[in-house]
Amino acid sequence: MVKVVFREDDRPEDRQSDTLFYHQRASSADDYRGRVPASAKSEAVSFTSFAFEGGSRRFRDTLEVTLVLQVFWVKSSSWARSHPPSRHTLEHEQIHFDITRLVAEGFRRKVLNMELTIEDHESRIQYEYLESFREMNRRQEAFDDAVRSGLDAAEQRIWREKIRNALLDAGVKPATPQNF
Repeated sequence: MVKVVFREDDRPEDRQSDTLFYHQRASSADDYRGRVPASAKSEAVSFTSFAFEGGSRRFRDTLEVTLVLQVFWVKSSSWARSHPPSRHTLEHEQIHFDITRLVAEGFRRKVLNMELTIEDHESRIQYEYLESFREMNRRQEAFDDAVRSGLDAAEQRIWREKIRNALLDAGVKPATPQNF
């Protein structure tokens, strides 16, 4: 029997770090430290992603797998043309961060609902991670397509509320205040 437990990543923020974790705070203008590529077409790019780490230990006939989900923003790979970025740009990139958090929560729920065996738990969790990563990329592209990379402010507001409500429904506290 395999029992999966997710622990919260509660590391405190280190302002000098190149990484901002979702649970620490919403993104801000200071989190855009990367250089704007010469070929860049957009106003800004946020490098967000998710990962997990963990370990396992055996108790009699049960393998307990403890995982820590990490949703993060890489500051040195995130850039904005103007400094500080506009409120609209900050909101757009924060929605990307929120989408990443939402997909990571979906990954967590899928893993918790999987029937795993001692023999195959690692490969099945890894497979689900890869599938969720692909889903994250699809959702990010769908968002950018729908809001035309931030040009459609009305549609962006709709997405902001949709993603915020989905996070709340999943039991996740959004990183941004409601009136962003």
